[in-house]
Amino acid sequence: MKYSIGVDFGTQSGRALLVEIETGREVAMAVKAYTHGVMDEYLPDGVTKLEPDWALQHPADYLEVLQVTIPEVLAKSGVNPEDVIGVGIDFTSCTIIPTKADGTPLCFLKEFEHNPHSYVKLWKHHAAQDEANALNKLAEQNGEAFLARYGGKISSEWFLPKVWQILNEAPEIYNAADSILEATDWVVSQLVGKERRNSCTAGYKAIWHKKQGYPSKSFLKLLDPRLENLVEEKLSTDIFPIGTKAGEITEKAARLTGLKPGTAVAVGNVDAHVSMPAVGITDPGKMLMIMGTSTCHIVLGESEEMVPGMCGVVEDGAMPGYMGYEAGQSCVGDHFEWFIENCVPIQLQEEAKQRGIDIHQLLTEKAGQLAVGQSGLIALDWWNGNRSTLVDADLTGLFIGMTLLTKPEEMYRALIEATAFGTRTIIETFRANGVPVTELYAAGGIAEKNALMMQIYADVCNMEIRIADSSQTPAYGSAMFGAVAAGKERGGFESISEAAGAIGKVKEHYYKPIPENVAVYEKLYAEYSKLYDYFGRGENNVMKRLKNIKKAALRN
Repeated sequence: MKYSIGVDFGTQSGRALLVEIETGREVAMAVKAYTHGVMDEYLPDGVTKLEPDWALQHPADYLEVLQVTIPEVLAKSGVNPEDVIGVGIDFTSCTIIPTKADGTPLCFLKEFEHNPHSYVKLWKHHAAQDEANALNKLAEQNGEAFLARYGGKISSEWFLPKVWQILNEAPEIYNAADSILEATDWVVSQLVGKERRNSCTAGYKAIWHKKQGYPSKSFLKLLDPRLENLVEEKLSTDIFPIGTKAGEITEKAARLTGLKPGTAVAVGNVDAHVSMPAVGITDPGKMLMIMGTSTCHIVLGESEEMVPGMCGVVEDGAMPGYMGYEAGQSCVGDHFEWFIENCVPIQLQEEAKQRGIDIHQLLTEKAGQLAVGQSGLIALDWWNGNRSTLVDADLTGLFIGMTLLTKPEEMYRALIEATAFGTRTIIETFRANGVPVTELYAAGGIAEKNALMMQIYADVCNMEIRIADSSQTPAYGSAMFGAVAAGKERGGFESISEAAGAIGKVKEHYYKPIPENVAVYEKLYAEYSKLYDYFGRGENNVMKRLKNIKKAALRN
């Protein structure tokens, strides 16, 4: 029997999953929380303070994940490393890292360890909004064709604004970096000993196009003369399609992981996109929501359409032979964590403790007892800004309808409903712009564990929702890509489409819309849409004004 390992690098931790290739059986799984977590207040020195909207990580944590989780799944399963034929890697994105030519991260160097810009900028690092605003303004004025492929705006979360922020605020880091690359490509390079940039992150996050390449040198020079040769100096025009082999495990990587030298390693990928074949999606119209701290929406199309506010459309970006469309919501699971940490009274915490259940379970249970519309609340799901369809990290959260009788479970439900309304907005925007969405799938811990939330989504979107069979969908998908990298001759698959048809799967149980709930949610969604436009499209920029007042106060 042959096996493949998928390693999924999330926001808070990394996990490895060992999969039996012939059957898709999940043999063993191991998780390693990042030692440094998400650094959004201080660097590891405990002294260097970070400004608002920063979110960094430490690349040493990624190596620890490989060092801990891969040997653990091998030990748990008793599988001989000789029988592991492939490895796949996926990451949250856009997550970037500046390195020397040999792959050494700049934050590993003594002279840069106290400089925030030398560390990994996580996907939810939003401090490059000024750069994103300037980029978008110049691209629009200059008539740059690439802008429409990204919904009319490049997000502050994406590659170029983050790189430009490094150049603006720490030119010494920019100049010292021989390479700036996605974390998924960096981890792959640590396994195979050479840099292999993947087409998925290049296309969706770095404004690369299969036929046209990166933005022109003239546009980059227009942004900043120092960026004119960015591609030649810090990036690469060698882009490798997803589903291809990046290389093989080196002797050094074998010592780190316990795998055998020569084991095939797939080109890196993104956690959302790698999940599509894991649920068996190989054709257009089927949207997958990968639900975690944020939600990413992926759907395949047959033609390249320009959809306002989408994150991108990339040829072969999610599955070979199709246009892959991406949209997303910046704050989903993060909403609920914020609420638990800041808004739940002690008596509810005690009730959960006495009953021996998680506080999320208690609030979900209480929220589930409410009729649709009973709370009188609506929320805007912008605690982390809005990724789609407004592409604006400067937007913030909102509750409306609060009274002195408002209960925590009502607020909790309103947050769930807000994320569902945000997803419906995305679906309707795709449909209105020539990209059909006919079926809905969900993956991730929320999709698997929170039945109330999935029922609310089914009711709000008025669509059936099928749930990924694997509780570790990105890692499962990465293992599939690892098996494709190994190839048929070594016991793997010839293509990712073949793998999806063979071992991609969903649960038997799925969620169906409840007609009476659908009717009430139609009314609530109409109100949400009015608020969405009023606060999000410039009619009232109070959120941005408040944010500026806050920044000024923090500086004083």
